[in-house]
Amino acid sequence: MTRDKGLIIAAKVISMVFTPFYLPLIGIAVLFTFSYMNMLPMAYKLLVVTIVYLLTILTPTFLIHLYRRHRGWTLLQLGHRERRLVAYAISIICYLACIWLMNFYHIYHFIVIIVIAALLIQAVSVIINIWWKISTHSAAIGGVVGALMAFAELFRFNPVWWLCVAILVSGILGTARIILRQHSLSQVVGGFFIGAVCAFFSILYL
Repeated sequence: MTRDKGLIIAAKVISMVFTPFYLPLIGIAVLFTFSYMNMLPMAYKLLVVTIVYLLTILTPTFLIHLYRRHRGWTLLQLGHRERRLVAYAISIICYLACIWLMNFYHIYHFIVIIVIAALLIQAVSVIINIWWKISTHSAAIGGVVGALMAFAELFRFNPVWWLCVAILVSGILGTARIILRQHSLSQVVGGFFIGAVCAFFSILYL
């Protein structure tokens, strides 16, 4: 019993640490590290990171938390397919606001496209969620994998080690979602591939 409780606690912590909202920030960190954009002024990088953090992490997390508290739901109860739609809507509105603000400040397209890719992953997840519940956690980490592959193609760097880390994390995260009984194996795997495909093609071709 103690061992099972420990697994559940660990799964909850992993799910909280690797929340889907971190996808754009991770993508931008990769871009600032491996591309010519690592030469951009620090003030510019801080502006980008601040905008992305406020509108893709802090604001949607806070608003979804308020909505959940208002409805009296736990995190697990919010995970029910029908109840996730409002959370999706809040997140999508915040991402649209982020894209608008980045365009207002004339942020480079390669940076904005990361947020657009994350928005596309969410939009596709919403559509699929109408018929079949998929894991947005897995879709997000799949998006990281897809983005790494796309930027490796664009900027000609070797992504092997980063891909190994991302795939390892995706396995741990998917296992955590299954342990919490939020998703089946097929929902986790399906979410991962949807995220990877959406991120890869949107970054290369949008």
